[in-house]
Amino acid sequence: MPLFDSHLWLYDFVASDTDGMVHQISETILTRKTEFQNVTVLATPRFGKILTLDGRVQSLEMDEFVYHESLVHPAMVACAEPRKALVIGGGEGACLREILRHKCVTDAVMVDIDGELVSICKEHLPTYHQGAFDHPKTRLYVQDAAKFVKESQEQFDVVIVDLSEPSPGTPAYYLFTTEFYQDLTRILAPGAVVGFQSDAAAIHAPSLWTTTVNTIRQVFPHVRPYVTTIPGFGSEWGYALAAHAPLPELDVARVDAILEKRVDTSLLRFYDGQTHQRLFCLPKYMRTLLDNESRVFRLDSPPVVEW
Repeated sequence: MPLFDSHLWLYDFVASDTDGMVHQISETILTRKTEFQNVTVLATPRFGKILTLDGRVQSLEMDEFVYHESLVHPAMVACAEPRKALVIGGGEGACLREILRHKCVTDAVMVDIDGELVSICKEHLPTYHQGAFDHPKTRLYVQDAAKFVKESQEQFDVVIVDLSEPSPGTPAYYLFTTEFYQDLTRILAPGAVVGFQSDAAAIHAPSLWTTTVNTIRQVFPHVRPYVTTIPGFGSEWGYALAAHAPLPELDVARVDAILEKRVDTSLLRFYDGQTHQRLFCLPKYMRTLLDNESRVFRLDSPPVVEW
């Protein structure tokens, strides 16, 4: 469990309870207990503002673009015509920001259970959302995503699932299960692509990542895991694309052509055609870990995983 000590250092155990990152705190900007979690916004001399939920680092101002561009754009470019996009979670508004960069998008919908967290992010993390909450294409719903998915009459071309880790007994846990992924399929338009953050793909504690990917594979016939390094997390970070139809093979030229058509590429600081190839080139040990994983997140049998 990450700790704040009296000497203004933040100890963040990203992937396990024995190894982590240490960040010097220059200021505690805000700390508040919402209905669902403890929210803290910190200022640091190296990484800028840091958002933590229940003491766990969620994003860092200096490198959040690496995390959010990696999460959003592979799913967007894999979809032939992404007009309606849904973000599940994503309290900072940065996923919305990246979705709205695609000019073809007509509706950008975000569902987050914690409205107070969203208000905090709107006020204190403007470099993250960059006005995305107030964009005319944005619709924000403050409610449980499980309820939204079960009741929505809409269909979406792209869904981005950006949630904190699935601690058993928390509202987030259900959103990592086979049961939720099966519910999710009913709101997917033909040819839809889903992008998941799947936690730390750390060599010393990979089980949350591998279990998440294996759970996705139980529901979606086409799944493509990928990773990138998040400097502020001190770890490789895992993601996955999933779809019911085959995912396209996209070379450097094709990714760049799609981006040039849809996006002001001067706004992208991390993602392009070359980066896309790097994201999906998993080293051998990661592929082996995924191939050997058998655990699954289900409501009836939460697995024991390290985080």
